[in-house]
Amino acid sequence: MPFKPPDNAPRCAVVDLGSNSVRLVVYEGQRRNPVAIFNEKAVLRLGRGLQVTGRLNEEGMGQAFTVLHRYHAVARAMGAAPFEILATAAVRDARNGGDFVAGLQSRMPDVPIRVLSGLQEAEYSAMGVLCGIPTADGILADIGGGSLELVRLDRGARGVSHTLSLGAIRLAERAGGDPVRARAIAEADLALVPWLSEGTNRDLYLVGGAWRALARIHMAQTGYPLQMVHHYTIGREEARDLTGVIAGAGRRALERLPGLSRRRIDDLPYAAVVLRRVLRATAVRRVVFSASGLREGWFMQRMPDAIRHEDPLLAAGMELAGRLGRDPNLPPALVAWTDPLFPAEIGEARRLREVACWMSDIGSHDHPEFRAEQAFLRVLRQPGIGLDHHGRAFLAMAIAMRYEVDAEAGFLRPARLLLDVSSTHRAEVLGVALRLAYTLSAGTPDLLAGTALRLSGSRLVLRLEEDSGVFAGESVIRRLDRLAQALGLEAATEAARERAA
Repeated sequence: MPFKPPDNAPRCAVVDLGSNSVRLVVYEGQRRNPVAIFNEKAVLRLGRGLQVTGRLNEEGMGQAFTVLHRYHAVARAMGAAPFEILATAAVRDARNGGDFVAGLQSRMPDVPIRVLSGLQEAEYSAMGVLCGIPTADGILADIGGGSLELVRLDRGARGVSHTLSLGAIRLAERAGGDPVRARAIAEADLALVPWLSEGTNRDLYLVGGAWRALARIHMAQTGYPLQMVHHYTIGREEARDLTGVIAGAGRRALERLPGLSRRRIDDLPYAAVVLRRVLRATAVRRVVFSASGLREGWFMQRMPDAIRHEDPLLAAGMELAGRLGRDPNLPPALVAWTDPLFPAEIGEARRLREVACWMSDIGSHDHPEFRAEQAFLRVLRQPGIGLDHHGRAFLAMAIAMRYEVDAEAGFLRPARLLLDVSSTHRAEVLGVALRLAYTLSAGTPDLLAGTALRLSGSRLVLRLEEDSGVFAGESVIRRLDRLAQALGLEAATEAARERAA
């Protein structure tokens, strides 16, 4: 009998049927950050030969019937409903695309199969990117095997879009396998999109497996400390140099590149050609790689407005607190309790501190000897997509310090490499303050309410209410001293007879 998920954790599944590959993703829950609990991909290359024949590849179609039958069975067995198939460029452009869909439908009569237009594909991709990067501002470029979707993004709002036949497989066939000709074709097609110049000095957001492969190559070449493509960011010139190397490399050279699937080797130079031409057309300042796109856009389109409008980072923190913490009422109290330590804090800095307070008890059920490391890695590598790499590193460092980690612990190295000196210090101060708060309160807001911090000249003063269940024992004094030292102040305590109003 198929699994029936609980009412508070419904499952849904989507198939992205593209020109090069087909992928099934099963999501669990209704939440701001999509959580994929199953992900499987098959390379079918449905779009191979389409430019010449106008038809879907026969071998790919045969494999598609088998693979999609499996995906349907997986979704049923996992209790995922709805289960939908989204077909993109190859199916919509092929003369036999309608017959192919009809054949699929006859085998799966209860499954919705949607052939997306270029504009619909662009819309879903934009929703996916904004799911993970809600303030994205610049140009979105989503490359597949058959098409390139371009969308203008204005500080989190989706603008005009355009679809071009510049997918990696399609471009290779249009160019007859000639990279020089491919450059000319890409340049001519991009010239048809005049608003690309509005990307000047803004960001370029890249979606698609071929471009994620470029990110992994760059990470390997530079020894980047966090092997996570989502929100990986490089400068315009770095991206330009990378595309130049890949576009001009021979097959043997590409085979030697670390982290590159052999199935990408034939297409990657053409994806690099397109990116190089997009960089020229847009004159962006940075390139930001996104792991979320069409499938996440489909998921978010299903979410209620209240969920879509949540802050993804804060939502991730609250979700972790609800699942792994001991008292969901404590984090807001911690935010207020640590306020005096950060008097000049504004904007993103305050947002990160608030989220750190929500995440601060996620190691409560772990083995005491490994809480710091477990919590650090959980935050640094969490699947929530509302975090850039700096934010991940800051929060992971703060939470490790909250668990009184050895400052020289080797596992902290990725965060130290990603943070500047000022951010590292701030994370350390916040983590040490949270450690003191938990020592005083036993992780409860009632006991924390009997304490307060304030800055007084050159002193950090801890105020303790009499008869509140808290006192300045050895552990409290030691951790107060450490916090004061981190702030360059002297530690002091004072007793109060009545709780402050």
